[in-house]
Amino acid sequence: MGQTARTGRHRKVVPWGVLALWAIVIAVAGSFAGGLADVQRDRTADYLPSGAGSTQVAGLQEQLPGGEVTSVLLVYHRDGGLTAADRDTAGRQIAAVTVPAGTTDTGPAKSPALLAASKDPRDFGATLRGPGVPSADGTTLMYAVSTAAPGTDDTAKKAFVKDVRAHARGADGLTVQVGGDGAVEADAKEVFGSIDGTLMLATGLVVALLLILTYRSPVLWLVPLLVVGAAAVCARAAVYGLASGFGITVTSQSAGIMTVLVFGAGTDYALLLVARYRDELRRTPHPYDAMRTALRGCGPAVLASCGTVVAGLACLLAADLNNIRGLGPVAAVGVLCALIAMMTLLPAVLVLLGRRVFWPLIPAYGSEPKRRRGPNVFAAMGSSAGRRPVAVLVTGVVLLGALALGVLNLPGALKREDSFTSKPESIAAMGTLATAFPDRSSRPIEVMAPTGAADRILAAARSVEGVASAERGRSGGGWTEIAVTAESAPESAAETAAIGRLRAELDGAHVGGASARQLDLAATNSHDRLIVIPLVLAAVLLVLVLLLRSLVAPLLLVAAVVLVWGAALGIGGLVFGPVFGFSGVDPGLPLLTFVFLVALGVDYGIFLMHRTREETRGGAEPAQAALTALRTTGAVIASAGIVLAATFAVLASLPLVMFVEMGTVVAVGVILDTFLVRTYLVTSASVLLGRRVWWPGRPSGTPTPVAGPELALVGDRR
Repeated sequence: MGQTARTGRHRKVVPWGVLALWAIVIAVAGSFAGGLADVQRDRTADYLPSGAGSTQVAGLQEQLPGGEVTSVLLVYHRDGGLTAADRDTAGRQIAAVTVPAGTTDTGPAKSPALLAASKDPRDFGATLRGPGVPSADGTTLMYAVSTAAPGTDDTAKKAFVKDVRAHARGADGLTVQVGGDGAVEADAKEVFGSIDGTLMLATGLVVALLLILTYRSPVLWLVPLLVVGAAAVCARAAVYGLASGFGITVTSQSAGIMTVLVFGAGTDYALLLVARYRDELRRTPHPYDAMRTALRGCGPAVLASCGTVVAGLACLLAADLNNIRGLGPVAAVGVLCALIAMMTLLPAVLVLLGRRVFWPLIPAYGSEPKRRRGPNVFAAMGSSAGRRPVAVLVTGVVLLGALALGVLNLPGALKREDSFTSKPESIAAMGTLATAFPDRSSRPIEVMAPTGAADRILAAARSVEGVASAERGRSGGGWTEIAVTAESAPESAAETAAIGRLRAELDGAHVGGASARQLDLAATNSHDRLIVIPLVLAAVLLVLVLLLRSLVAPLLLVAAVVLVWGAALGIGGLVFGPVFGFSGVDPGLPLLTFVFLVALGVDYGIFLMHRTREETRGGAEPAQAALTALRTTGAVIASAGIVLAATFAVLASLPLVMFVEMGTVVAVGVILDTFLVRTYLVTSASVLLGRRVWWPGRPSGTPTPVAGPELALVGDRR
């Protein structure tokens, strides 16, 4: 009697205690979560490899008088040729946005905050870098303007570009565009600044819709959504703490990806737990006891799946690229917060709400689940794999291999001016310059030389093949800035060769600038792939070996997801250029998509193989165990895969090519993994291998009765 009373108290006290604890956690986390935007850094150096020459240049420029320079190009263009009135207009507008050359007293220095509120670009102390440069055909006139007043303050930089655009306007056939690195950077930051809110809203709406379709309940869908929202708040607060206390790099890119992972992984864990809990409610009279059984049943697989994701993301710490290295802990914290919330807060809320949360499909104690109309889809898939395992396996591998050949059609490296899905003004200006000055670079190559050797390095730079001009810039801290102009268009093969010669011949100097940064990014991404990919494979394999106590099964699962990654990239090669019209691929795409698809894709293999192992331990023959595992877990895995693919597909709605490419590849890979690899390839391979799939161990021991989650596919009828 005493034991019964204690159990009854636990059923009431524990859920309320967990809920109260989470209320405190959310209240505290909410006060810090909003600070994440304040510690996000999107400086040039934050997206560069730590040891590259271009990174050294960016760091040294910040130490020069005035700090980091913001440079823009004002482009005046008329199709039929510029008139005298057009040139007068350009002169007046240039005078309105710059202070006279040699001016030393421009009034008291203003803080970045005051500059951001200014409406007069002359408050920034912008100066004209040389006279206007006319094009050979007389249609275009280019002016270079720069200022160091904003320093590294992103808000002030954007304000400067906005003010210049407000004062530089065309009329009557004269077009005026503001381009250059400063304008491109301002336009990019405008996009990045909207990522957090856009992603949070769009991802939440997508997850809500899928949960409504999955559960067909007016209440149940809201519970996982609110819990994953709480996890997102805690993740933002935790990352804010890491950035403030340990100085990890948090960019808008990593913060956005973390949001997607929290919603995607958290919802997946919720689907698995709710499915198992619903089945246990039919066998257990009390929701508290049913939840305990559900947690014991699916907990190990969920913990292992989270472990693979965290282990894979942790491997990004070995990357040399600053933003990629920072993404590892940021994304890992997000996934861990999602796991903790779904394993503690979600169970507590579900227990307190009781069976009525499932209305109108309430799982009454002692009831049987309603049978679906028609055959079980996954039973039919399993039967085909079981009858002809060799044919199914060979066909699937050949299909994925053929899709992977599309990698050969991937476009080259993504140029900076091609990084937007639609052309902002800065990119349109660069296009105008490329047409008007086909043999001249509109983007300076920035050289930092020791001040004592500046004259020697300046003379050497002017003599380098492919260099049109070189001019001495600011000096300070023992370094002097030299602006080099190449004879060729930005990011062309000829300019690339010129940068290489500058780096080889300018002894003691660092060579940077936008074009040099692109070269360093491509080289570093290639290096990081060679380091990180083997680490990810080793880490994921280790987790799988510890979970499944086998070598063959983990190798099978990892080989499958690697094949999916190749096929997904191949599909990208078939659509990025011909369908989407993209002219390049972000250099970090292969590495990031590999980490996400391998770490996340293995999750579904864990759920399937964990159930197969339990069926085998229960006495089923290996072939029958594999088919039963597919029949009983196929629906929940499919629903989880659809949710995860949809959350990554949200990235494709953002106006940056890198996000569209990443979202497309990961979403396609997850769908391939869910509906082809798990259902056909892994099942047919398990049937063929039999007990050898568990070598060198064997699935022996006390049979454990495990009730498979029976979760309806989106759109199915119960």
